[in-house]
Amino acid sequence: MAGREKIRKVIKSPTNMNPEISRLAGELNRALKDEEIIPSIQSRLRHNILIMPKEIREASGILIFGRRIKSLVFTTDLAIIKNCDADAVFAVYPFTPQQSISDAIIRAAAVPVFTGIGGGITKGLRSVRLAKDAESQGAFGVVLNAPTSNRDLKLVATSIDIPVVITVTSEKSDIRDRLRHGASIINVAAGERTPDIVRMIDAKYPDVPIIASGGNTPESIRETIRAGANAITYTPPTTKELFVDVMEQYREKY
Repeated sequence: MAGREKIRKVIKSPTNMNPEISRLAGELNRALKDEEIIPSIQSRLRHNILIMPKEIREASGILIFGRRIKSLVFTTDLAIIKNCDADAVFAVYPFTPQQSISDAIIRAAAVPVFTGIGGGITKGLRSVRLAKDAESQGAFGVVLNAPTSNRDLKLVATSIDIPVVITVTSEKSDIRDRLRHGASIINVAAGERTPDIVRMIDAKYPDVPIIASGGNTPESIRETIRAGANAITYTPPTTKELFVDVMEQYREKY
């Protein structure tokens, strides 16, 4: 750290430098700035949290109610939600949405929550009621599944004052229709085809916010961001997988 400070002092005082040295000093200064050490505060007990992939920070993010959101942890596991550094929670699950579940997640989370309100089996007025309840519970946004009809999308969008996220799973989706019926954000979850569909949507609608699943590798996350995704959903390891290292340590010691 002391050495780095000395370099900074030299760079900040470029007396009698010729233009070439001045240019190189400027480049070095920018490089040092990029590598700036960010102060980190932890506690004796809460130091082992789940860190989102650093590549997600390369995304532009989406500003919602003044908050910039780049990473969304895709889980309903309260233990993970309470112990990760994601900007938001993407709480969508393969069962009919229930108010008690969204309420528990929103109460537990220290960050914004986007909660699923159906669109497949759960639809119509039930989805509208779930959306209203989610808003009153404090959700930052609601998420509708790909099968949602445009009629239901419009009903939900006109019933609440928080963003409505519509999921896109293939090229078959009519994005223009989705936007016309009230979608605020497009969520692309198309497996290996995700970057291609993100690129297609971004080319036609560059001002539309896009959330996308980025996979679990640095390369796939970067590819999705380069394609045009503004924020990335990240599926964390399971509690069982996270426990592996801890249990190995326990077995060695005890």
